[in-house]
Amino acid sequence: MPVTPSRALLLGITIVTLATGLAAPRGASGGSIKGTVVLKGATPELRKLAVTIDQYVCGKEKNPEDLVLSPQGGIRNAVVWLDKPPATATAEALPSTTAMDQKECMFAPRVVIVPTGGRIDFLNSDRLLHNLHSTPNTNPPFNRTQPKGRTIAITFAQPEIIRVTCDLHSWMRGWVVVAEHPFYVMTDAAGEFTLRGLPPGRYTLKAWQERLGTISKEIVVGDQDPTAVTLEMPAR
Repeated sequence: MPVTPSRALLLGITIVTLATGLAAPRGASGGSIKGTVVLKGATPELRKLAVTIDQYVCGKEKNPEDLVLSPQGGIRNAVVWLDKPPATATAEALPSTTAMDQKECMFAPRVVIVPTGGRIDFLNSDRLLHNLHSTPNTNPPFNRTQPKGRTIAITFAQPEIIRVTCDLHSWMRGWVVVAEHPFYVMTDAAGEFTLRGLPPGRYTLKAWQERLGTISKEIVVGDQDPTAVTLEMPAR
């Protein structure tokens, strides 16, 4: 078919549009950081937790969950975030509501992330009495009894990391991470994480784990996407 002037113009517009479209995702969604949080040093001894009461529900002992490692040394349930992300960075909003259950006398999941102003629905799936006890620094404390089947909804207004315990079962621990902005993520079973929506630049990454504390690392997001990083947390 002969190419008429109008068809040539249309083809030109199509080519420009396609070229623009190919370049758009990088500029629109930004770059990403893909990393792993690993243990540095010898693995500490992880002892079973003795259960002394309510064994008909709780069992006789519990596996320690304050440090869970993959075979390669990746740390599960570490929380990674950006310290002071730029205003131009955009990320998908964190869910405004999440849940933490009490199953077989353990908090599940053990660590949850909620944005400031977000809500956690605390559940009790066990056929016995639990309680929720926290001593935060900036959010209001709570200490609530919780029989089976009752849901207790609590909203968190200020960013911080809060430990939650059950006074009736001393081994029970849970953690609430109240996020200051959307650039917070939790590592998976392999210790891996991804942060998306970042323009090129220099950033400070922070990582927290309940037993190992908090570390920081400077990283540069450049032309290569994703930017790879390994965060090493010293053993304690």
